[in-house]
Formats: sequence, structure tokens, C-alpha cells
Amino acid sequence: MKVNKILFVIALLLLIVCSSCDKVLESTRSHDLTGYVNPFIGTSNYGATNPGAIAPRGMVNVSPFNVSGSQNLLEKDSQWLSTPYVYENTFLTGFSHVNLSGVGCPDLGVVLTMPTTGVLETDHLKYGSTYSNEIAKAGYYSSTLDKYDIKVQSTATTRTGVSNYLFPKGKSNILLNLGLGLTNEQGGSIRVVSPTEIEGVRNVGAFCYYKADESYPLYFVAKFSEPSNEFGVWKNSLEEKGVESEWMPYNGKTRYYKNFSKQIIGDSIGAYMRYDFKKSTSVEVKIGVSYVSIDNARENLLNETRELSFEEIYDQTRSKWNGLLSKIKVEGGTKDDKTIFYTALYHCLIHPNTLNDVNGEFPKMTTRETLKTNGTRFTVFSLWDTYRNLHSLMSLVYPKQQSDMVKSMLSIYDESGWLPKWELNATETTTMVGDPAGIIIADTYLRGIKDFDIEKAYKAITKSATQLDYNFLRPGIKEYVKRGYLTTSSTKSGSVSTTQEYNITDFAISQLAKSMNKKEDEIFYGKRSISYRKLFDSEFGLLRPKNPDDSWVTPFSPNTGANFQKNLGFIEGNSWQYTFMVTHDTRGLMKLIGGKEEYSNQLQKVFNSNQFDMANEPDIGYPYLFNYVSGQEWRTQNKVSKLIKQHFNNSPGGLPGNDDTGTMSAWLIYSMMGLYPVSPADPIYAITTPVFDKVIIELDNRYYEKSKLVIHKEGNGLINQIKVGDKSSNHFFVDHTELVKSNNFKIILK
Repeated sequence: MKVNKILFVIALLLLIVCSSCDKVLESTRSHDLTGYVNPFIGTSNYGATNPGAIAPRGMVNVSPFNVSGSQNLLEKDSQWLSTPYVYENTFLTGFSHVNLSGVGCPDLGVVLTMPTTGVLETDHLKYGSTYSNEIAKAGYYSSTLDKYDIKVQSTATTRTGVSNYLFPKGKSNILLNLGLGLTNEQGGSIRVVSPTEIEGVRNVGAFCYYKADESYPLYFVAKFSEPSNEFGVWKNSLEEKGVESEWMPYNGKTRYYKNFSKQIIGDSIGAYMRYDFKKSTSVEVKIGVSYVSIDNARENLLNETRELSFEEIYDQTRSKWNGLLSKIKVEGGTKDDKTIFYTALYHCLIHPNTLNDVNGEFPKMTTRETLKTNGTRFTVFSLWDTYRNLHSLMSLVYPKQQSDMVKSMLSIYDESGWLPKWELNATETTTMVGDPAGIIIADTYLRGIKDFDIEKAYKAITKSATQLDYNFLRPGIKEYVKRGYLTTSSTKSGSVSTTQEYNITDFAISQLAKSMNKKEDEIFYGKRSISYRKLFDSEFGLLRPKNPDDSWVTPFSPNTGANFQKNLGFIEGNSWQYTFMVTHDTRGLMKLIGGKEEYSNQLQKVFNSNQFDMANEPDIGYPYLFNYVSGQEWRTQNKVSKLIKQHFNNSPGGLPGNDDTGTMSAWLIYSMMGLYPVSPADPIYAITTPVFDKVIIELDNRYYEKSKLVIHKEGNGLINQIKVGDKSSNHFFVDHTELVKSNNFKIILK
């Protein structure tokens, strides 16, 4: 009996221990938030994202490239132009290693590798293949090339792409094609260094086909885990007799080489490694890149991959993703809710991305001289898009990253004399309108991120606001200063919307001046920030462009400009989609329209007439504007909830359109948390109904007093009460500083 009791106790203890182990394992799994990332979201419906492997803020992104095959719709649909991958396409021609995510214009998409079997073929339309068994995770991609029965796996470090190709028995090839890409440039140089290494340079540039005569170099080094039996270079195709190769005779013991340094320069070039496998064999390909030199590309590769295996590299990258995603934890909601939320956060952590090499070197703005940083030099500043929400999200959740982004902008100012507008890899594309960098810098500072040179920043911001000649950041500034607005004589399109953008930046300067006790500047720029009022036409109750003689542009239709139709007054939008984009002066606009009720009715017409465009930036804050009208806040809650369900889902078409380097994703993250930064450079959040029952944001103690911010949702229905810490509020806005100091923010529904 004693023995039986002892055995029973032991069994019971084991059961308890095993149960505890299961709970620990389940807890561990629940904290791996990468499981909620679906990189296929946004790969259709013009989202322009891709499912390729990338590390957080990575320079390298190993993406399947399926927009250059015979089965795509390149000539029929511009969606294929700005991304290496579209979900509906089925013909893959390689894996590009340097890509952009969620942009509306083509560039990069270069350094393509492609594993094949059988006879060597260098024409991508002939060696391309359909594919199946696709899997995409944070930091990982895999698929099977149907034509060759090759399994492909890819992962990445910050500056190196790592791929694993599992070949069947027989003759096989790995092609490195410099001829394909999304850039308007084609030139390059490639050299086979040895049977296990290829190096080269690829010219890229002309984003949006702007400055088509300017390009810059991308350097790369590729290392192969298996020495090739034959290698060579090509130009155009085999039929043109452009292939040069070196053979590796094999006598069973020793491999012999002769003159194995092969190089070719020009357009549509490439290199290859050939193998003859006696059994199924895996070849690992590591490609390091740099915008400085081949030596730096090689150093990046060696430093970041060392002797690590593919699995070890992927584990490290997945861990980095999980660490960043875990800064926000959510409770409640469905699995799909969590998937679209964390995928959006994932998309927000791709751009801006790293420009500098592991040794700190990076190319100087425009001249591309080599400079050095002790921190991180960021690039890809799509600021017309991201000033509206993404950078404020970084300030809240990743303030050190945001600080480094501001410092990168100030470095660009040091190097070029100007803040960036739409900077890409140390080139200024001048894409889009406005002067957005100052808005972001001011907003960052006003949210309490102050560890950068604010006096230099203020000087940089006010330069573009005051310099009348040779001012590429503010075209038409002389007319703007003289009249307070632009007319059709100073810009080919977008005179009203450009005026509004200048107004918003001037408001940001005014707010920053106030915080720095620069009273005269506060008043001066504050007055300039409301000059859009001169473009308000009471006949329509909307903004309207003017001619140089101060007369209204006639004929005028407020609807003209939707769906990117070009018009004189507005850039990528129409009067309905722009008029309310003056959130720094909402009360002033209300007065112009005729009061709060008239304002609310006119705003509602934007939605009733289907003029609201969730896929473009000017009006994405509109659903939150009803919070400015007492008694109308329910409209904000209903519209935001409806827009989330209508435009965001767990599918390839799950974004409303171009992600704009994370802007649409940032809108979703904020909206699902129940907050939105409705007025740039005014650190307040408009409040709406959260999707989740609880949101826990881990705050960075280097910038914030509290260690976390918890957002609670209680009940169902519309918002009945708001509590900031212990204080109740009937105000549908909350100040950023008050919020992060509160520790607890409660939204009670009825």
C-alpha cells in the first residue's frame, strides 16, 4: 500500500510538473508574436509590399521577383511597376535582394539570383518558373520552383541576404542576373572572384523616373557554400554568344582552375555557377550589400553571418522581430485582428531602413563621398506620407529609433544644406509636394524626444520657410510669402494642396518656436499657417484654386482630381479630399463654413458622396474630425470601425492600397488601439473605440517616466466615459504627455 501511495504521489507530481511545463511552453509560444505576421498582406490591391525575408530596418530584402515574366500584366496595369512581387502573378524569374516596400514608384528590385537545373539558360523568360508551397514569415520566405523541383528558403540579416537552395541530383545552375530590376538604370559590373564567390556593382536610381540621368552604385558580394564545377559571365543571352565560362575538371580528388577571374561590364549582364550533383544537395548563398564599396559589402557579409548556419541566422532575425513587435501586446480581439495588427507593425518597421555599413560608413548626400556615423544612418524618407502618423507612432513606441531618424535628417541637412523631402539612399528625389521634414522634427520634439540638436534643427526648418531663391523644398515660396497662397502660375498642379502643406509646416514651426520661447517667431509662423483661408470659396464651402489675378479658377468642379486625375488645385486628390486637411486650424475652418453643425454636415458629405479615399494620405484623418464637434463623436467611432473592417483584412489584398512605407499600416495600428494623431505637430490624440480589450505599450524609460501604458476597453457600444489615470474626462482628445504619464487609459463603452 505504501508503495502504491508513493507511486500515486509521484504520478501526481509528474502530472502537475507536466501541466506546468505545458503552460510555460504555451506562454512562450504566446509571446512569439512573429506568428501573427502575414507578409502576404499588401501584396495585392496595389499595396506594393512583398513577402520576402527582411530583418528590422534591413538594407537587404530577399523577395521573390514575379513581375518580369510572360504571365504578368506589366503593360496593362501600373501596379506591377513599383514592387518586385504581386500575389496574383505566378511566373517567378528570381529573387531580388534590394527592394522597397509599399511605395508607389519603381526603383531598386535588383541583384537577382535564380537556381535552375539542366542546360544553362540566361534568358529570364526561358528560365523562369511557376512556383508553389509558398511560406512567408517575419524574416523568412520559402517556395518550390515547379519547373526544377528546387526548394528555396531565404532569410536575412540587416545587410546580408541568406538563401538555401535544395537541388535534386544532376546538373544545376545558380544565376546572378544584374539585367533585371525595377530601377530605370541597367548598367553594372560583375566579376567571378573564385568558384565560391562573385562580386559586382549595379547602378540604380531615377525613382519615379525623376532625374533619369542620375544614378548611384549598389555594391554586392555573393558567397556560395559549394564550389562550382563551371562558372562564367554573360551579356544578354546565350544566343548572342555573350557567355564566357571557366571549367573545373574533376579527377575524383583534386579540382583545377585556370584564370578563374572573369569580369564583364555593361547592361543586361550576369554571372553563373554550374554544378553536377551526384545526389540531392543544398547550396547556401549569402549576399552582402553596401552603398559604399565592394570591400564594405564583403565586410557586412562576414560580420553579420560569420560561421552561422541558415537556421541560426533565421532564429536571430526572428528574435529581433519578436523583440520589436513585443513592444505592444494586445488582449482580446480575434486571431485575424491580431494578424492584421502585428503585420501592420511589421510593415512600419521596414522603412526608414539602414543605410550605413557595419563599420559605420555611408555615402554622403548627393556627392556620395564616404562618411562615417557612430549610430544608425537611416534612409528612405517618404515624408509626405509618413509625417501624418508613422513618425509619431515611432516616437511613442520606438523613441530611440525616431531620435536616430531625426538625427539622420539633420545629417542630411549638414551634408546638403537642406532637410530631406523624399530621400532615397543618399539621393533627393523631390517626389511629392510640401516641406514635411520640419513637421516631423517639431512633432518629435514636442512629444518629448529631445536628444538631438534642436537649435540646428530650428535653423534647418526655418531655412526652407524663409529662403526665397533656389529653394527646392518650397517651390513658389515668393508667391506664398507675398500672397499667403500659391496660384496656378507658380505650379503646374496642386496650388491649393501645396499651400496647405506649407501652412502645416509653418504651424509646426510656430509650435516649436513656442516651446523654445521664441515669441516673435511663434506669432509670425502662426499667422502664416492659416493663410489657406484666402482660398476658401463660400459658394462651394470648400477650398478652390486661384488664378494669378486673384480670380477663381473657372470652371471648377470639387470632384475633379479623384483617383489621381491631374488638376490645377490639388495633388493626388480633389477639393473634398483636401479642404478639411487643416487640422491645426479646425476651429477656423468651422467658422468659414458657418459653424460646427455646418462643418459636420459638410464633412459628412465627403463620405456620403464617396469622395473619401482611404488609399491616399490627404483625407485619412477625416474620420476623426467629428470629435471636434460635440455630440458628433459617435460618427468617428462608427466610421473608424467600418473602415477597419472594409479596408483591412488577413489576405493579400488586405491593405486599402499603397502602404506608403508604412503610413496605411500606422493608421491601422493607431485606430485599432483607439487613438489617432489627428493634427501633426500638435501632440494630441483623437479617441475612438479600440478593437482590443487591452493594449499594453512598453515605454522606453530613456524618454518616458512610466514603464508602460495600458489602454483598457470596457463594455460594448459607443464611448460613454474616458479615464486618464484616475481622472475622468468627457473630452474626446488626450494629450500625449498626459497619456504617457497616466500609466492607465480607460475607454468605457455603454
